[in-house]
Amino acid sequence: MSSQRDDSNQHKSGGWLGGIGDKMNSMAGGGRTSEAKEDKLDKGIDWVQEHVLGQGPQSNESATEQFKDEQISDLIRGQYKGAAGSDLPVKDK
Repeated sequence: MSSQRDDSNQHKSGGWLGGIGDKMNSMAGGGRTSEAKEDKLDKGIDWVQEHVLGQGPQSNESATEQFKDEQISDLIRGQYKGAAGSDLPVKDK
């Protein structure tokens, strides 16, 4: 019997979606190609999700997961600017 995390990772790596689903995910902004285009803050968020929160590998996230990560990074950038009065030194891609 597989755990929920195992099922989630199968979905992220294609699993039952197959080639068409992977292409659709990539077109929507997900997948390995989009992961490679992330800025350092987004990669840091992925690292925390994987190593601190134990959410499994973040190397092939769905478009929805990448959108969520971008929302988190935008929130961090906004909070930093509000507190420091300047933009976060990590450039947004």
